[in-house]
Amino acid sequence: MRRPVALRLSAALSTMALAAATGALLAMPEASAAAAGGATGFASQNGGTTGGAGGRTVRATTGTQIHQALCGRASSSTPITIEVEGTINHANTAKVSGDSCNTAAGVIELKQISNVTLVGVGGGAVFDQLGIHIRQSSNIIIQNVTVKNVKKSGSPTSNGGDAIGMESDVRNVWVDHATLEASGGEDDGFDGLFDMKDNTQYVTLSYSTLRNSGRGGLIGSSETQLDNGYVTFHHNLYENVDSRTPLLRGGVAHIYNNYYVKLNKSGINSRAGAHAKVDNNYFKDSKDVLGTFYTDTTGYWQVGGNTFDNVTWSSPGTENHPAGPDPKSNTTVSIPYAYTLDAASCVPAIVTGTAGAGKGLKVSDGDCSTTTPTPDPTDPTPDPTDPTDPTTPGGTNLSLGAGADGSSKASGTSYGNVRDGDLGTYWSPAGSTGSVSVKWPSATSVSAVTIREAAGAQGVIGSWRLLNGDTGAVLKTGSGAGSIGIPATSLRKITFEITGADGTPRIAEFETYAG
Repeated sequence: MRRPVALRLSAALSTMALAAATGALLAMPEASAAAAGGATGFASQNGGTTGGAGGRTVRATTGTQIHQALCGRASSSTPITIEVEGTINHANTAKVSGDSCNTAAGVIELKQISNVTLVGVGGGAVFDQLGIHIRQSSNIIIQNVTVKNVKKSGSPTSNGGDAIGMESDVRNVWVDHATLEASGGEDDGFDGLFDMKDNTQYVTLSYSTLRNSGRGGLIGSSETQLDNGYVTFHHNLYENVDSRTPLLRGGVAHIYNNYYVKLNKSGINSRAGAHAKVDNNYFKDSKDVLGTFYTDTTGYWQVGGNTFDNVTWSSPGTENHPAGPDPKSNTTVSIPYAYTLDAASCVPAIVTGTAGAGKGLKVSDGDCSTTTPTPDPTDPTPDPTDPTDPTTPGGTNLSLGAGADGSSKASGTSYGNVRDGDLGTYWSPAGSTGSVSVKWPSATSVSAVTIREAAGAQGVIGSWRLLNGDTGAVLKTGSGAGSIGIPATSLRKITFEITGADGTPRIAEFETYAG
């Protein structure tokens, strides 16, 4: 049965005090307009979560290329959508430097940046033993990716053992249709699948699968770190997880329409005055799925419409406060956004058909069935100006084996990289503008040029001039990389001069053709 819920709060509510001792009504911040780009839950608040909407779209097949895409932006807030395909691992994830990024090797580092979408495309994106770390960042979307077997001990290690970890003043993150998995617990070297700490707020985890882990995730790293919260979990599958689905210390969580199967030790752990609204979830073959566990600093919950299928409950104790066997609400939590509840009886079928990467971004239609959003605002289409594979003129690339020079080059790059036939190497100017040339020992006829940008930097090149390097004459002007036709010209040197760019250009190949 469809049950629309639309509760909005005024600004005055945000100033109401929390009566923690009695579990009284918890005031919420003033509601914001729902985000463009499809974000749901608390990620739709605080101005919304739109990720890289409105920016350019690039493709990456390595972790290094992801970092290059971040570092190639004009600024740390320039919107970008990074389409990821293939396996991202330690071997292909290096630190990249730049004014618009702060990256590190052995982890996907989203640090001190904003307005980024990371989306799996094509055959899928798998981050293998490599975590995604979000720190001091905002407006981030991660969608349709798999992150697996990230370790904090053993080898290799990454991201403190968290599949996705957020910390230090993080705002507005939407993780959707992700698969997060481990192969054991802390004794096996793993930590959490989805962790938030040190002032992380306005986060939604939706239509995702979390499995085979000792720890699902936490909100707040200690009983005194209570500045996290406003987190929504909906339509997720938790399967074979020992505990922390999630562990909530302080703050607010809205947990609805999730399917929990085989929670081995405990489930939703509301502690230290936390408030959890737990609606229409389905718990199966599990133990102690809701309450306060492993501490005498209790939290609160509002429950309704949940199904408990073969759930067992332990006896209350000093540091064990299960909500069951007949869970009752001990607080009221108001939610500042609109949402629709599926009946709990529908949740197993809906969640198993939609949650996780590679499910076609299917979602619930709010009436016990599934649908694919059309159009999907977070499934970016290829940039029509993306020059990753420009049409190549016929004939032999005359640049192969030729010489090269230029006006400037960034540290670690080479003029020769533009005529070596290797798309993995590139030349960059020392700044955002500069020139690079191809030259021959004798006059050569050229009538076409192809400029190929390095992966992760497509679309950076703005305006340019193509020059006769012998005479300085301008052969052609334009913008963007790709194929350039010119009248057949006999010359010994041809120069590509970049006069404007959206960041630091990276030219992988400067190809020349006779026809």
